[in-house]
Amino acid sequence: MSFINYSSREINCKIVYYGPGLCGKTTNLQYVYNRTNPDAKGKMISLATETERTLFFDFLPLSLGEIRGFKTRFHLYTVPGQVFYDASRKLILKGVDGVVFVADSQIERMEANIESVENLRDNLAEQGYDLDKLPYVIQYNKRDLPNVADLNELRSVLNTTNVPDFEAVATKGNGVFDTLKATAKLVLTELKKGG
Repeated sequence: MSFINYSSREINCKIVYYGPGLCGKTTNLQYVYNRTNPDAKGKMISLATETERTLFFDFLPLSLGEIRGFKTRFHLYTVPGQVFYDASRKLILKGVDGVVFVADSQIERMEANIESVENLRDNLAEQGYDLDKLPYVIQYNKRDLPNVADLNELRSVLNTTNVPDFEAVATKGNGVFDTLKATAKLVLTELKKGG
């Protein structure tokens, strides 16, 4: 549900990074924030909980073009990973235009990934969204660790609808911008359709 600001001639789009605790959502946003032109971004805001933070910032990409004479501004959010903070997750998903699911590639985190995808679907459905109809991208993070699941296994379990997906090492920036660009492109395609 993008928001149009007629006075600044901007379309504001919301992309939410979702996934289990400690999978790399915050690392993704920090990497993007640190490498975005200071003139094209707002402040990073952190809402701290007892065990995890929710981050937010917005930026105006300069290379993605305009839609009907409007510039596009993206607002990036992370959600808390722990199930304990489910109410916060639901609130952050309100008005979402695109979702990045950050999966932790470690074998022992597979169950947490599956639970988090199911939780994402449930929380979206509660608000009238269907994950299969939203711009949606999956990132398999932490690919540099020694105990990662095979990529085909991750895909068969987490990407049953064959959405765009990317391998990543968010701490080094590998795959971070590829994931974001793919998501932004899907969101813009939906906007151009008038959806």
